[in-house]
Amino acid sequence: QVQLVESGGGLVQAGGSLRLSCAASSRTFSSYHMAWFRQAPEQEREFVATITRSGGSTYYADSVKGRFTISRDNAKNTVDLQMNSLKPEDTAVYYCAATTRVGQQYKEYVYDYWGQGTQVTVSS
Repeated sequence: QVQLVESGGGLVQAGGSLRLSCAASSRTFSSYHMAWFRQAPEQEREFVATITRSGGSTYYADSVKGRFTISRDNAKNTVDLQMNSLKPEDTAVYYCAATTRVGQQYKEYVYDYWGQGTQVTVSS
């Protein structure tokens, strides 16, 4: 099992930046594919970005491509999401997720472990 704790959320103006971090409790962190999802008010949770176990491959939702960067540090058991050029429509609760399954890493049901979420609010 793995426990995930997100941090780094907050209030930022449009065009600004935030860096989210997710700390994992597992000793086998490097065996998990990791991802970030987000959920805006009254909307379904949606995929943001994912990174493979080694960090060698990443994949992004079209809505954040070129603005967000996912990265991980397997020595520190962390996965980060650098968010630049933020827009009001990026406002949401951001969740960190982990899975050992392979395939369809952009699908919510693939992930077995979730953090509690961190709020990101972008003002216009």
